[in-house]
Amino acid sequence: MKVLVIEDDREIVEIITLAFEIRWPGVTLVNTHLGNKGVELVETEDPDVVILDLGLPDTNGFDVLKEIRTFSDVPVMILTVRGEEADVVKGLEWGADDYMVKPFRQLELLSRIKALTRRSSNITSETTLVHGDLRFSPTVRQLFRGDIEIMLTRTEGTILFELMKNSGQVVTHNNLAEAVWGEDYPDAVDSLRVYIRRLREKIERNPDSPELILTKTGLGYMLAKQE
Repeated sequence: MKVLVIEDDREIVEIITLAFEIRWPGVTLVNTHLGNKGVELVETEDPDVVILDLGLPDTNGFDVLKEIRTFSDVPVMILTVRGEEADVVKGLEWGADDYMVKPFRQLELLSRIKALTRRSSNITSETTLVHGDLRFSPTVRQLFRGDIEIMLTRTEGTILFELMKNSGQVVTHNNLAEAVWGEDYPDAVDSLRVYIRRLREKIERNPDSPELILTKTGLGYMLAKQE
């Protein structure tokens, strides 16, 4: 397995490198501090996962993400600093699969990376799920509303899959976290809230007054049962 790290903070790079050397020594790490070089390395190195910092010296991290998405579906985890939720939302909108807030715990980073690499293989159902005018093919992550395709990231696809296959039932925060990251963790509820917001913006008629993805306070989320 190969991981590409696009990060200009040497301390962060050292933390990531040490985490892999100790806990996941079989992984090959490739790193660069430049965004444009990172795009080039995605093409030449064909990594299994990309860790992308949004604050780079030569170009905007969002532009790097956007460029990567023109030719590659590689899982991308963005790194951001605490308090910049708008950056997280924008990153997810532009095709990031997951995010972590700096500073982060090494074990959580590795857990999230492992989840990214196995997420697509966890969904094996070839059945197209239908809910009203929504049609979702989980294995290829294709969602249609009528004839219009709605693009989803891996994480959004995993969450929607769990909600659609359990339509009319509450899917707990814990169960969603395990489906997405392989385990629950302290910040899972906050992270899920960000992804649910993105999903609502994509599939709800009025995201501020959702009728499809309902919040069950203190429990989790539910896809409203069809009448």
